[in-house]
Amino acid sequence: MEDSKTLTQIRLDKLMQLKELGVNPYAYCYEILHSAREILENVNEYENKKVSLAGRLMSLRGHGKTAFGHLMDSSGRIQLYVRKDKVGDEAFEIFKLVDIGDIVGIQGEVFITRTGETTIFVDDFELLAKTIRPLPIVKERIEEGEKIVYDEFSDKELRYRQRYVDLIVNPDVKDVFIKRSKITQLIRQYLLESNYLEVETPILQPIYGGAAARPFVTHHNALDIDLYLRIADELYLKRLIVGGFDGVFEFGKDFRNEGVDRYHNPEFTMLELYVAYKDYNFMMSLVEDLVGRTVNMITGGNEITYGDHRIKFEVPWPRYKMFEIIQEYTGNDLKGKSKEELRKIAHDLNVDIEDGASAGKIIDEIFGEKVEPKLIQPCFVTDYPVELSPLAKKHRSDEGIVERFEGFIAGKEFCNAFSELNDPIDQRERFESQSKYKEEGDEEAHEMDEDYIRALEFGMPPTAGLGIGLDRLVMILTNSHSIRDVVFFPHMRPE
Repeated sequence: MEDSKTLTQIRLDKLMQLKELGVNPYAYCYEILHSAREILENVNEYENKKVSLAGRLMSLRGHGKTAFGHLMDSSGRIQLYVRKDKVGDEAFEIFKLVDIGDIVGIQGEVFITRTGETTIFVDDFELLAKTIRPLPIVKERIEEGEKIVYDEFSDKELRYRQRYVDLIVNPDVKDVFIKRSKITQLIRQYLLESNYLEVETPILQPIYGGAAARPFVTHHNALDIDLYLRIADELYLKRLIVGGFDGVFEFGKDFRNEGVDRYHNPEFTMLELYVAYKDYNFMMSLVEDLVGRTVNMITGGNEITYGDHRIKFEVPWPRYKMFEIIQEYTGNDLKGKSKEELRKIAHDLNVDIEDGASAGKIIDEIFGEKVEPKLIQPCFVTDYPVELSPLAKKHRSDEGIVERFEGFIAGKEFCNAFSELNDPIDQRERFESQSKYKEEGDEEAHEMDEDYIRALEFGMPPTAGLGIGLDRLVMILTNSHSIRDVVFFPHMRPE
């Protein structure tokens, strides 16, 4: 088998031959009047009619003065039939210099072959872009009645690094991203129809906040100050609630300087929504309705498959209090325990805890390892310890707890919501407590934000806030098991 360098040289030689024949191998434009899907789905209407389309050659086989191939455009694949006496001697000589992967424009009549395949009988074609590198074309053969796929472009890391090739040779990948776009549109439409205002807030921030995470740091030369890529949109969106908007949302890119795994990418997409005069109970109902409608529009029903699980989106979703569900799965009541007691329980449960972790962080680690993976059907876990939630309002009836919930599907958290803290004095005390956690070694503790406290001092109405990890929701709704499968260009280690 010829190696890729030899194949590349062969293509470069063909490129020179095309130029010597006066052919521009990189055209400026081409008029497209039809698509492969349109023709295939309406073959009775298009049979014996002339069509014009463009795309990439994905297969090619010649037989002397004739050739068959398949052209793939953005909608699908369709077979081509090229014959020398139809296109002419000169054009056929040019066609013989075309390779799999080249982008061409074609015109011709639609017909049905004896085997029943819809085909275009080409009478004119134009080379639009000559490829230099050969595609890793997937091949198939039938053995004992079974289809065998080989030469597959299946190396995950290579696919992520060369997403452009992945999209060409693995059509299912394109379908995931089309579905991602549709999910985003459906959520946006839902929020706009609810009369919430879509806004934009700063990505470069002088003080990072709104989540427990380490930031990326950059420097602004003209102002001579360090700035941070935002880790969340929250504090700026709540400033807008202070300013008088009753409901605002943002689809925002957030950045967290953290590890990379199946569920984490340093750059990710969040939807954040804040609604004045509401609480976390309102937001639970909104999430049920929003996610349920999205599932229905994507699937036509209220069920999806994720891995080995069949997941049903029936309302109301179950609601579990955090301490109660931890006790149910571990046999340990963590409420009111000291940090030392919690650390011992974590040790007994074989849960690794970082040095300097606060009591709330230990509880969260136990929950994440022993409970979260078991929450397969859609549900809410509510009422978190105050140490974990410095921006959430204290529970109206339960000491040491805040009004917060997280939503879980398929064993993974996908959303987070609060009854938002709007007491500036309480907020200052929470930030000061976070500063102490940072001094004790918690690198993800919140920073003090004096301007945000000042905004609260001007008065923020009761507010419900919600953050949905769009990447994770798309993973669940497309049966994808890595965030890299739903992000076009995930971050990778250098080659």
